[in-house]
Amino acid sequence: MPSHKILRLAAPHLHLQNQFSKELGISRILAQILVNRKITSVAAAEKFLKSAITDLFSPHLFSDMPKATSLIKKAVENKEKVMVFGDYDVDGVTSTVLVKNTLLGLGLDVLHHIPHRITEGYGLNKEIVNFTKEKNVKLMVTADCGIANHKEVEALRQANIDVIITDHHEPQDLNLPAASSIINPKLKHSGYPYRDLAGVGVAYKFCQAITGSLLTDDLDLVTLGTIADSVPLSGENRIIAREGLARLPQTKRLGLRAIIENAGIENKKFNSTYVSFIIAPRLNAPGRMSNAEVSLKLLMSQDAAEAQSLSRELEQFNRQRQKIESKILEEAEELINQQINFKDHKVIVIAKEDWHQGVLGIVASKLADRFYRPAIVISLNEELCKGSARSIKNFHLFNALADSKELLDSFGGHAHAAGLLITRDNIDDFRKSINKLANDRLTLEDLLPSIDVDLELNLSDLNEPVVKELELLEPFGKENPEPLFYTRMLKLKGQVQLLNRGTLKFWATDGTVTCQVIAFGMSNLKDSLMQAAAFDLIYTPKIDSWRQEESIILEAKDIFFK
Repeated sequence: MPSHKILRLAAPHLHLQNQFSKELGISRILAQILVNRKITSVAAAEKFLKSAITDLFSPHLFSDMPKATSLIKKAVENKEKVMVFGDYDVDGVTSTVLVKNTLLGLGLDVLHHIPHRITEGYGLNKEIVNFTKEKNVKLMVTADCGIANHKEVEALRQANIDVIITDHHEPQDLNLPAASSIINPKLKHSGYPYRDLAGVGVAYKFCQAITGSLLTDDLDLVTLGTIADSVPLSGENRIIAREGLARLPQTKRLGLRAIIENAGIENKKFNSTYVSFIIAPRLNAPGRMSNAEVSLKLLMSQDAAEAQSLSRELEQFNRQRQKIESKILEEAEELINQQINFKDHKVIVIAKEDWHQGVLGIVASKLADRFYRPAIVISLNEELCKGSARSIKNFHLFNALADSKELLDSFGGHAHAAGLLITRDNIDDFRKSINKLANDRLTLEDLLPSIDVDLELNLSDLNEPVVKELELLEPFGKENPEPLFYTRMLKLKGQVQLLNRGTLKFWATDGTVTCQVIAFGMSNLKDSLMQAAAFDLIYTPKIDSWRQEESIILEAKDIFFK
């Protein structure tokens, strides 16, 4: 499976290069990258490079926000008890912490609940409805969930409990839950101009509205949930992530400080990679393996010793998660070899008894990356079987599930990630149904991974000021990837070093300029590299600081041999 990639080289736009470079004082390289990000005016380019927290839209643009703020005001005046109901992933936990802390700050009596992934599942349930009634709760606020909970919301409303839904998931149909107020930018009539907020971004807007404050001290939480949920780092999400990443190293939250310290990343300049691959997996691990309450307690901790203890507990959960994930991934690949015919199956649908439900999403994501096909991984049991799905660029997963909903007990999610419940007897028919949809909607080219390259350069085009200037594009993520450059006909100079974790390090020259290259996870290319007469390189340039001396190093993303 896929043995080569489609190279997509962006067309240079010389007029905008010159205009942006002249009016904004930036290099033509940076100017072209902005054009590649669909920025076509000087004003838009300046906003992208220089936007600040004050450029965020008003939370009061949500059409249902007046109802929500009125309900909070009523709860404060009447000293009502409030329940915050969240989700077990990083987006949900940070949303829950943010909303609960904000409501506590208003003097409210606040309970919270994050469901157990395996015993309760995602979203509101009958048990929590009964619990809410028993505790005399008068107002329920959801965080990163609720838009699919029609029955549960109806039961709460019949019990005279008001419900404010804060969520960012796609509504499954035109009929919405009978909530008192729904704050969700994906609703057609939400009134909000930016639809891609994470769940914690929606919660942040809600908290801004009820406090009348920008809540800049909470941007560490908002950034964690935003980056961890892999929403597009465009528009408001990019502003939130950039502002929050700048604040994370100095966070006042003892729990976050404990994670950062135990991970050995204190005193670093934070980028989105630190969140995606170091902090988020640790915060996610308890909710995957057991109960996310540990992560929530950590983020709310006011005691340094407790924070350190909880952080160590997260490390244990994370190691457990890695071990289970590795085993299931190995078993999943064996099933794919046995059951999947890639000629007929454009969507991978595999199932096995008792796969741990907490890691299905990670496994699906790795399979989708490895085989470059949508992947749906299902854990079989006697009752409803739970599945997690991840997709590729041109296959809208949520829509495909919606078109197969007669075979599903329930589903929810986004274009690229979703969860589902299905009976064992329906799995074979579902596999056929979703593959029929994929055959209609995907071309063979869609099933080849592509590399979007920003510019073709000579090594002489790069210098330290230009490479440092690229930092203005940060933070990188979905819809704002690291810039990629393409240089042809390079030759190896000297020997190739093999470093830890399958990493290669070598020098490349075009005959005039020589640069050091690092190639993570490309040890299998060592022999080809040493034998090739020449090679083309796709890379991201970085500044390498070694012994307080700075130099350019090229981080290889792909190598094409001549």
